[in-house]
Amino acid sequence: MCDDVYQTIAEPAEGFYKDKGSKFYAFAYPVYSEDEIKEIQKQLRKKYHDARHHCYAFRLCADKKTYRSSDDGEPSNSSGPPILGQIQSKELSNILIVVVRYFGGTKLGIPGLIKAYRTAALDAINNGKIVSKTENITFKIDFDYATMNSVMRIIKEQNLYLINQKSELTCEITLSVRKKNVNTII
Repeated sequence: MCDDVYQTIAEPAEGFYKDKGSKFYAFAYPVYSEDEIKEIQKQLRKKYHDARHHCYAFRLCADKKTYRSSDDGEPSNSSGPPILGQIQSKELSNILIVVVRYFGGTKLGIPGLIKAYRTAALDAINNGKIVSKTENITFKIDFDYATMNSVMRIIKEQNLYLINQKSELTCEITLSVRKKNVNTII
């Protein structure tokens, strides 16, 4: 089983870069799914509807195998890959960085674009707080009330994170379990 520890940012962060009149606003978000990424992108496109480009890169999961980048109309590999490169160089995961560009009237050329997108993305990362997290799996357990003491003892002994609890004649508990401990807990 792969390592389940990864680094990400604790909360959203912003960065900025300006060159020859063009402004590059970078937005970094801790994310956990592609659906969440799409929603953030939708909100940014709505808020910055007058911007020329919304280039982005993201990487998900502790194994860092799920990633994507987009140049959004900029010359090929001039914006998305440099943003992804900053994510990779800082060894981050579960992060989305979107760089919104307002064109200033002067073309920067491909080297200038690479520098601008890379610098804006790095500024957003540096303005965020990098934290280590573990990849967790969520479980829902249904059981009779008579079993409550046994279940709660295991939760306490294994130091599990209790997300939700419902206690009636039949009980329901939602737990978050560190990925590497899943088989032991089951």
